[in-house]
Amino acid sequence: MKKLQYLNRIFSAYVLRKQSQLSFWHETSEINENVFDETVLKDATLQIPHYYMSFVQKAQYAGPFDENGVPLLHYHGTIGLQYNPIAIAQYGLGQLHFYLNTQKPEHEQSVKKIADWLVAELKPNSHGVPVWQHHFDFEYTQMLRKPWYSGLAQGQGISLLLRAHRLIREEKYLDAALSAFRSFEKSISQGGVLFEDKAQNLWIEEYITDPPTHILNGMIWALWGIYDLWKMQGHEGAGQLWDRCLQTLSKNLSCFDSGFWSLYDLSSFPIKNLASPFYHRLHLIQLEVLFRLTVNPVFKEVLLRWKYYQNHPFFRSRAFIHKTLFKLLYF
Repeated sequence: MKKLQYLNRIFSAYVLRKQSQLSFWHETSEINENVFDETVLKDATLQIPHYYMSFVQKAQYAGPFDENGVPLLHYHGTIGLQYNPIAIAQYGLGQLHFYLNTQKPEHEQSVKKIADWLVAELKPNSHGVPVWQHHFDFEYTQMLRKPWYSGLAQGQGISLLLRAHRLIREEKYLDAALSAFRSFEKSISQGGVLFEDKAQNLWIEEYITDPPTHILNGMIWALWGIYDLWKMQGHEGAGQLWDRCLQTLSKNLSCFDSGFWSLYDLSSFPIKNLASPFYHRLHLIQLEVLFRLTVNPVFKEVLLRWKYYQNHPFFRSRAFIHKTLFKLLYF
């Protein structure tokens, strides 16, 4: 039944071209060069930092939306239309990108709508930790039972709220960002999103599973929210967490290298879970951003190697066959 439901979602999105949640996620990933543009950085009037990716295509999402202009994703089947906090934060960051480049008030209003939704929906989980919940069951390596939360959602929600605070000048956005950070001060067993392994590596988990799977893109995106809180608010705890998680990535990036492609996660399936072409490219963008922010040579070294994989026809074909087999066996 699980496999039939998964294949139905894929068939509807890619063959029948029906509106689907997949069409929101799979944009062409690109760095927001404004983040690193010296002419922009030297502008003394700039109070709102650009986000590290532009999310242009996500900001142009055609809907559906709720009555307040907050995007909904269509999962089809028994799930149907749902709020997804990660998608909502990314949509808001894309709207912010348009506002910073055009100064058009409609984009500012969209940012405010998203920020207001994030404030309203940040609620305590069963451990009393403020999180953004997903109110639908979702299949990953195991079934995520509603309501479930995500380190990725926490990080990107913080990134949007901090920028909304500077744009709209309402303290509730900063208060919510600080509250959301509490999930990064707690282990999974305490209701947070952190996992420390036996080697004392500290991971941010996109999906809360047992055992943890260490999704690479989710950890990096979440880390950008931590970096924002440190740099924009001088938050000491965020700075310490940033440093420690960078150490984890530096030491463990090789674990995500199959020898011909990047891995999506470190799940314990007999066959490694390779990244799809979309996620492999996203990894390249994320590593480029990390290298520019940190000048850590490990990120550059892995970036160049994974670019080589992407540009090699044999490796691309091998990755496609491997990923197809994985999907057929496990989804």
